[in-house]
Amino acid sequence: MKPATDKFLPRHRAAAKKLIDKSKESLISVLPITLVVSTLSVTFAPVDLGVIAQFFLGAFLLVQGMGLFTLGADMAMLPMGEYMGASLTRKKNIYFLCGFAFLLGVLITVAEPDLTVLANQINGVPNAVLILTVAVGVGIFLVLALLRILFRIKLKYMLLGLYALVFLLGIFIKPSFLPMAFDSGGVTTGPITVPFILALGMGVANVRSGKEAEDDSFGLVALCSIGPILAIMLISLFFPQLENTQESVAAASLTNTMEVMDSFAHAFPHYIQEVCIALLPIVVLFVFFQFFSLHLPGRELRRIGVGLLYTFLGLVIFLTGVNVGFLPMGQYLGNHLAVHHRWLLVPLGALIGYLVVQAEPAVHVLNSQVEQVSSGAISKKAMMQALAIGVSLSVCLAMVRVLSGISIWYFVAPGYFIALLLTFFCPPVFTAIAFDSGGVASGPLTAAFMLPLAMGACGAVGGNILEDAFGVVAMVAMTPLIAIQILGVVYRIKTRGQKAEALPAEEEIIDV
Repeated sequence: MKPATDKFLPRHRAAAKKLIDKSKESLISVLPITLVVSTLSVTFAPVDLGVIAQFFLGAFLLVQGMGLFTLGADMAMLPMGEYMGASLTRKKNIYFLCGFAFLLGVLITVAEPDLTVLANQINGVPNAVLILTVAVGVGIFLVLALLRILFRIKLKYMLLGLYALVFLLGIFIKPSFLPMAFDSGGVTTGPITVPFILALGMGVANVRSGKEAEDDSFGLVALCSIGPILAIMLISLFFPQLENTQESVAAASLTNTMEVMDSFAHAFPHYIQEVCIALLPIVVLFVFFQFFSLHLPGRELRRIGVGLLYTFLGLVIFLTGVNVGFLPMGQYLGNHLAVHHRWLLVPLGALIGYLVVQAEPAVHVLNSQVEQVSSGAISKKAMMQALAIGVSLSVCLAMVRVLSGISIWYFVAPGYFIALLLTFFCPPVFTAIAFDSGGVASGPLTAAFMLPLAMGACGAVGGNILEDAFGVVAMVAMTPLIAIQILGVVYRIKTRGQKAEALPAEEEIIDV
């Protein structure tokens, strides 16, 4: 008789194989940006050996953390969201659904690490006020997003109305608040929020019958990104104009490998605490649903438990690598290049933007779900290329803003006008995916590498950091809306052409 543990070996081998596959994907995503920064460090922007060692160790942690996180999201975050979304819908109690959605939106936003990073960089508004205001905005708009699915409201009409309100309010707010408002819409949809909200929408849509249910499962992230923008615009009416904060930008001088290791060792406890706080509300709510409604079997609970462990470890490792290894390098590169090679910032921004989005963990989660829901019609590769091109353009334009001081209005107004215009020519599912992808693309790497890069450059050229450097996240969140909808228009033209070619063949068969 074989030992009882033998039956678990195939399952463990399968999990190990998945982890290896995810780590390979992560390596392919992170390696290009690592090579670009390494090349810059020995050509245009030489740095201390200790700093480049810190960056390399951060890149290694990124690869490992992203692999664990994406595996954990597949095993735990996505199933939990789908189970809870389906359970809420089956209860057929609209008040309970709204109350739960609002509470969930507030809790996961308060715990989102990216929002804390943004709040810490803004003087003039207390952190607690900023975070709570944004969280309430997300909670309200998560309720609206779920009601849209249940009542079959067209996403494009909601987007048109809400963005019209955003730009109307934007006329009256103070200039220093405008980039911050648009940035807040991007940072709230981070690596914890995105997988869970996407899965929650799928769970609600799966219970609802109808041909368009799967298409409507997208769009939650899109609407949840609007709530923080409106919330910040509203509180700006009660605060004075924010003052420019010129900060000295310098990479820490690390002289040996022990100091490099210490810099990461001291950061781990902080990010362990952050991730625990971020995951706790979701786990508590899931336990509540399991006890009162779901009653999932032990095998499924064990799978989810292991997935949560992978998610926790992956996020801790990823955030430590990004914030300790990448953030100082971004600040230093921006400052040094603006002083010595200003002409290089715009093309470099385009290249780094193209590469950085491929290392965002939530992007891989979205791409996988899109490929699954579309039955392969929208491949992960096509999605990634469209996102990468969009983000490349956005960072390029952000560097133009930093160097020229042009108001963000001249970029977001025409950008969103084009994006909203495309909703009339693009299949609805592509519109929903496009507006979701905007929030997804602006993740931890954008906040911890691209924003410091812009702040370093802006400080070096004597610009206003609040008005010129902030807005990078907003730009990254905007251009994918256009890129993916263009992909949708091409897809529609192609499918129409295929149908037109198939029609004569069918008629010939009938005639014969």
